[in-house]
Amino acid sequence: MTEEPVRGTPPYKGNDAGQALWQACTEQLSQDLPAQQFNTWIKPLTAQVAEDLSRVTLYVPNRFTLDWIRAQYVGRIAALLEAIYGQPIALELALAQRAASARTYVQSANQAPAAPVEPVAPSPATDDGARSPLRNRLNPALTFDTLVEGTANRMARAAAMHVAGMPGHLYNPLFIYGGVGLGKTHLVHAVGNRLLADRPDAKVLYIHAEQFVSDVVKAYQRKTFDEFKERYHSLDLLLIDDVQFFANKDRTQEEFFNAFEALLAKKSHIVMTSDTYPKGLTDIHERLVSRFDSGLTVAIEPPELEMRVAILINKARAEGTEMPEEVAFFVAKNVRSNVRELEGALRKILAYSRFNQKEISIQLAREALRDLLSIQNRQISVENIQKTVADYYKIKVADMYSKKRPASIARPRQIAMYLAKELTQKSLPEIGELFGGRDHTTVLHAVRKIAGERQQLTELNQQLHVLEQTLKG
Repeated sequence: MTEEPVRGTPPYKGNDAGQALWQACTEQLSQDLPAQQFNTWIKPLTAQVAEDLSRVTLYVPNRFTLDWIRAQYVGRIAALLEAIYGQPIALELALAQRAASARTYVQSANQAPAAPVEPVAPSPATDDGARSPLRNRLNPALTFDTLVEGTANRMARAAAMHVAGMPGHLYNPLFIYGGVGLGKTHLVHAVGNRLLADRPDAKVLYIHAEQFVSDVVKAYQRKTFDEFKERYHSLDLLLIDDVQFFANKDRTQEEFFNAFEALLAKKSHIVMTSDTYPKGLTDIHERLVSRFDSGLTVAIEPPELEMRVAILINKARAEGTEMPEEVAFFVAKNVRSNVRELEGALRKILAYSRFNQKEISIQLAREALRDLLSIQNRQISVENIQKTVADYYKIKVADMYSKKRPASIARPRQIAMYLAKELTQKSLPEIGELFGGRDHTTVLHAVRKIAGERQQLTELNQQLHVLEQTLKG
């Protein structure tokens, strides 16, 4: 459930009002839509807003995108603009080529003055059969310098930096896995950007697994497999996100296996991401899984408190705002799951501050995030954690606070204590009391034990990811 947009006429005039209106709209859409949809369709849009805010014209890069936006998103965007402004706003779509004569533009989620990003990765051939140039699809803002380092991503970051500095050598392929919104995509873009900074002539491509599937389908339809193979097999560095999307797509897996083998044979590097470790992938051919697992596999964990605070302060600064440290700590303590949710919380706070013309404070953050905080407090309780963990490991809930000590019970109990510390605001003594009156040192031992083993044991880490996602709904 997302927060209700702030309503009422923005307290600005002229272009500032249009800028604030469209920014608030994109901020809300970034929360409502899956990241892949938002980055593909909404993020590339530019907007021209009338001075009286009566009309918004969205410029799109091509006819296909225009038709797709009209069919899938226009109604949603129009309703959101009306909810934010408090009265109906006319919404129009136009091709970007016609934008040259327009006077006022408001960039959406991209603040850098870059050209609009294409909505889908370029295929080996265009619709008229002509070859299209290779484009790396990298986001230049996603670098190692802009990635906040912490315990949660230190190993993955170090491996990625090694690959960027010496591609084709160690850690090939590099397989990075972790839950949604933990920074996997940022890391793979950083590898590509660092390599291109050192070797501008390198052939680099970032692509989402779904687009690779689409390219395979197009190559079949158009009988252009020679061009397809030339495109993918000639790369120096292939960066591919969310390979779990290859599940149950046999021909796609076959073509990716061929590309994989060709790239490794010519000492090119492959960096992949997934929501689970290689052997945890389902409906993927065994020979492909064994290739995924043949290099280095590293996990990115949910960020620890200090890392979350640093992320909030840095991202607020990038938006031109200084976030007080005590506010960052308040938000970081309440938004624990991933970087994407942290960014979403920050955007809500900034929008709330902007529209109400109030300084950022803990009270303002509490008001801006009230829906998120109420949902979190309602859904995640120690009792809920105990029930969820008991169900997962097939033991009785009563075993959570019993004195039984066999490993089949003690282990899930320790995991539940760890999750209670991570996902609730309860103190160690309070958690101990809810686990049958145990001493807080027992809880501390369990938390430290599970946290340490999570870094070492892939299977445990995956189980914890599943439990966390289940508890967060």
